[in-house]
Amino acid sequence: MSFQPNTTPSIFTPLSPSVSSNLTNETQCPHLEIWDWLYIMQPTYMSIICVLGILGNVFVLLVFCLHKKACTVAEVYLGNLAAADLLLVSCLPFWAVNIANGFDWPFGSLMCRLVNTGVRMNMFCSVYLLVLVSGDRYVALVHAMSRGRMRRPRYAKLSCVAVWCLGLVLNIPTLHFRDTQHIPELNVKACVLKYPSAEVGLACDIFLILLGFIVPLLVISYCTCKIIRALHVQVMERFNAENTERKATFLVLVVLTAFLLCWVPFHLVTVLDILLRLGALGGCHVEAGVDISNQICTYLALSNSVLNPVLYVIVGKNFRKKVKELTKQLTERKKDTSGSTRSQTTSTMKTFTTF
Repeated sequence: MSFQPNTTPSIFTPLSPSVSSNLTNETQCPHLEIWDWLYIMQPTYMSIICVLGILGNVFVLLVFCLHKKACTVAEVYLGNLAAADLLLVSCLPFWAVNIANGFDWPFGSLMCRLVNTGVRMNMFCSVYLLVLVSGDRYVALVHAMSRGRMRRPRYAKLSCVAVWCLGLVLNIPTLHFRDTQHIPELNVKACVLKYPSAEVGLACDIFLILLGFIVPLLVISYCTCKIIRALHVQVMERFNAENTERKATFLVLVVLTAFLLCWVPFHLVTVLDILLRLGALGGCHVEAGVDISNQICTYLALSNSVLNPVLYVIVGKNFRKKVKELTKQLTERKKDTSGSTRSQTTSTMKTFTTF
């Protein structure tokens, strides 16, 4: 069985086998008008996601970093999740320019590697940070007796460092295989995943599905089921758990749900693409459907980086409380500063007017 190498300039994975085939003149699949519409829409959509994502995630990080109280374990994880989202949206302007430029990458080989590594870092780090978040809620509610030993901010910070290191290791294929390549059919120098063979590309996609989706999803699902059961037992037995823990748990469950709704469709489309390359699926209509679904699901995945800050404000009562306290803290500091300045000015005026 032979597989066709894929060179589609995609932001996440080298999907879209029919488009890649068109670039190499190896298929007679007709061009669909929806592609023109998608390519026109992508730069605008990415620009909106970029602006909203930067504003929202910078706001979240400022609240966590500037508040006088130390962050809890859950806040350490959510702060790192905001940093991962900020990394993603900061990379989007480069890809938006690339699409608007007809996939002619103008930023050079090094930026081709770095930008796409930053995007993929978000994919891996976000899901494993959510594994840590769900694990923390699991320990807090299911193993409440031992949570004092297991849930310390210092250990949470070390766990986050480990996740970032893991994300970098899992991105080695992107760093190695991402590069610019001249595509004669389009007369552009595109930023593509240049696998040495289709077999290697297929292995990398399976690797992405297993370590970037299936394994963490199993862990998250197990912890979430235990968390929901623990909450149900507490309600039935009228057990008064700490209000802070319940609020944090509810926010985490909402964030997890939003993440799954945004990312599960993307990974399902990746599975369909793998089946296409294995020959289990075929035909122009199927290939076109997978290609278009890949674009739409990519939009959905990107939107998760904007949703999280909104969810913190809408659902996170503790976060809103933190924002109010920080606002009060900064206001009082400003008053103290201005009062001190006025006092110094008055003292200086007395010095100059006293004989």
